[in-house]
Amino acid sequence: MSRSQIWFAFVTLALLCLSAFAEDVVVLTSENFAKEVGQSRGALIEFYAPWCGHCKKLAPEYEKLASSFKKAKAVLIAKVDCDDQKELCTQNDVNGYPTIKWFPKYSLEPKMYDGPRSADALAEFVNTEGGTNVKLAAIPSSVAVLTTENFDEIVLDESKDVLVEFYAPWCGHCKSLAPTYEKVATAYKLEEDVVIANLDADKYKDLAEKYGIGGFPTLKFFPKSNKAGEDYDGDRDLDDFVTFINEKCGTSRDGKGQLTSEAGILASLDALVKEFVSAAGDERKAVLSQIEKEVEKLTGTSSRYGKIYLKAAKSCIDKGADYAKNEMERLQRMLDKSISPLKANEFTIKKNILSTFM
Repeated sequence: MSRSQIWFAFVTLALLCLSAFAEDVVVLTSENFAKEVGQSRGALIEFYAPWCGHCKKLAPEYEKLASSFKKAKAVLIAKVDCDDQKELCTQNDVNGYPTIKWFPKYSLEPKMYDGPRSADALAEFVNTEGGTNVKLAAIPSSVAVLTTENFDEIVLDESKDVLVEFYAPWCGHCKSLAPTYEKVATAYKLEEDVVIANLDADKYKDLAEKYGIGGFPTLKFFPKSNKAGEDYDGDRDLDDFVTFINEKCGTSRDGKGQLTSEAGILASLDALVKEFVSAAGDERKAVLSQIEKEVEKLTGTSSRYGKIYLKAAKSCIDKGADYAKNEMERLQRMLDKSISPLKANEFTIKKNILSTFM
């Protein structure tokens, strides 16, 4: 197995692990609350609001807890969105966010949890109340950890666009940013040319001084074309980071790491595809020759996408007018199945490109 294959295998495993953690917290609503709570297992429930800063900070710890307890039949780890389920939260005397309550089995009389909001502390509480003995699962981080030894190798690599957070372990704002930054790193994990990294500026003071770091967290973007670094001055919500990276790096991801409908689309070929679709016979073959010439000019990732355009154009000629439609439907059926993130990316890009031939 080549180094690239090993890397992609690791990336796929890490992404699958992280996505699985996020799905292990059971979502409760007024429709399923009575079926899940007060039954034959105890339930720890977080009542939260999507806009709540403390809830966002708790989220990765709570997801880690849920992943660890997912096989414990005696315990349910769940959450209720109080913006969406106002009446349910009112019924459970929720006055602030997050509110965490333990419901013993066969009981709707909860016990308030008022301990530390860490996965370790929550696990100890649940084990005590639920009579379990579950150990926390380790969550792999998608953020590249920088040191003096690897900083130049990663950040100054002219084939990579690198976003770096300079932080201090004691910094409260850094701790608040951490779960969002992890989500950013996870969203771009499969982008070979994009690196989301951080550096402990308290430990590596020389590097912090070299780049003029005066406060924490400070974020700097090191694009392929400017390894002196540029200050990131945008907002620090997930969507803001995603918008910034997509614009700067030419990527097309959303906050969950899914490819958008723009992924794989090349503006340089759009006009030719429109001509191709409206043409027929020899005229269509002439446009195909133009597409071939344009694809030959492309490099890197664009070259790979260009070859998909070219193959689609040739197949439209060889297999008829319904080729693009039929192939898109086939790819969608594949996407609807349980497939690896890498395959999902491949099929999504092909589907996006085929859509331009419709």
